[in-house]
Formats: sequence, structure tokens, C-alpha cells
Amino acid sequence: MSDVGLQREHNEDSFVLLKECGLFVVADGMGGHRAGDVASKLATETISEFFRTTCNDDITWPFHFDTNLSEEENRLLTGIRLANRQIYERGSRSREYHMMGTTVVGAMFSERKGRFYVGHVGDSRCYRVRDGAISLLTRDHSLINDYLLAMPDLSEEQRSELPKHVITRALGMGDQVVIDLQHDEPLLSDVYVLCSDGLSGMLSDDEIARIISASDDSLENCRTLIRRANEQGGEDNITAIVVRIDSGDSGEGEDVTPRGGVVADSTAPV
Repeated sequence: MSDVGLQREHNEDSFVLLKECGLFVVADGMGGHRAGDVASKLATETISEFFRTTCNDDITWPFHFDTNLSEEENRLLTGIRLANRQIYERGSRSREYHMMGTTVVGAMFSERKGRFYVGHVGDSRCYRVRDGAISLLTRDHSLINDYLLAMPDLSEEQRSELPKHVITRALGMGDQVVIDLQHDEPLLSDVYVLCSDGLSGMLSDDEIARIISASDDSLENCRTLIRRANEQGGEDNITAIVVRIDSGDSGEGEDVTPRGGVVADSTAPV
């Protein structure tokens, strides 16, 4: 589900869900004159098109195939790199879209490997909720996090003086991008939440976990998350994808299958 929030005139978030490829993506655009929604939509469209064309066929890799990584990891990285190239080139050709960019968090479930792969750039996040406990699987690429990484002993007063909501990495800022990649081993009933910072900036991790744990309905989870973020101020666009791990249809007990919950409203570029 995606919502414009209470303080923005238009929605610069975008998302895509391709269950046939096990792909889930949230992008949060930035840039003036509606360039942010162009960047985020370009990101989700580019990644999803790459996955559609390579889901069941041999892949012609437009970037170097890293033999130290699995095919799934290479696929996710390549999709995000292609998105970065498209956004950067569009911005380079047009004054209107110059310096537009977007954060992105993309996740891919591999039934073959039984793994949940996550790649991200910026401060859009991926959480896992397991047995009521929440874990943040991504690390915000933000100025405050970079300071804390370099100077972990900063006092609370010093931390409060650091600028918030300043990201240090995004798609479209250059012809190349550094992507953080990790994987998780899902268990039955695990829930993954992909979201823009319009959600994570309004709700604490604990509240996100409580909402997810209160219902097994992924769509209802999305609605409740966005409603609560708006009740807390709705300062930004809000987007959430909720992916719940269920048993597969094979009846063999150990298989797991992602079941995604997503609803689009009229403000969401899908």
C-alpha cells in the first residue's frame, strides 16, 4: 500500500511486487518538480522488467557476473544497477530531471535456495518480524549513521545535533552505485516489511512489530501501518509491502512460499 501522507502534495514513492519472480521493491524518490516520482517509478519499472525478462530464461548479464555470489544475488544486484544507470542517464539528458534520484530496497525470495535476499541503497528499509521480535536487516545510508559508524562514542547531546534525514547514497547520483546486499534464512510465519522512510520515520520498530503480530492478514497490516504513520503526523509519503512466509503447496512440510500483501491507492505509481 502507498499513501501520499498528510504533508506532501504528491506521492514520490513507487513499488512493485512480482510474485512469480519472488520480487518485492520499494523506492522513495527525491528531486524537485516531480522528478522524484519519475526516478522512483523508473527504478521499479527497470528492476521488474529485468526480472520479467530473465525469470525463466538464460541471462545476458549487462554487468560483470560476480562468481563469488549466487545467481540470485547477481540478479538482484544487476537489476538495481540497471535502475541506477537509467535514472542517471535520464537525469544527465534533461535539465528538468537533473540530479533526480531515489532510494531503493529490493528483496528476492529464492524457493530453490530457501533464502530471502535483500539489496538496498539509501534509507528505505527491510525488517523481519519473527515470533513478535523485529530485526532491521538493512542499514540506512545516512549522514547520521556514517557519523556513528566513524565515531560510535558520540554522546546523546552530540547525536541530537547531527542533521537527520540526510542520505549519503541513492540511485541516480552517479554512473555507478554501491549496493548493500545481505540474505536471510526465512522460517515459517516470518514476516518481512519493506518500507519507505515515511513509515519508519513515523513509527518505532516496536510498534511495527506489534502491528504485524496483531494480524495474519498482510493487507490489513499494510493498512494499519499507514494509518498509524498518518496518525503520527504523516510527514512524508508512506509505502509498505508486507511479505508473509507460508508453507508451500507441495505438502512436503519444509517448503516455504512468500505471500505478499499490497494495495495501491490512487496516489501510488504502480
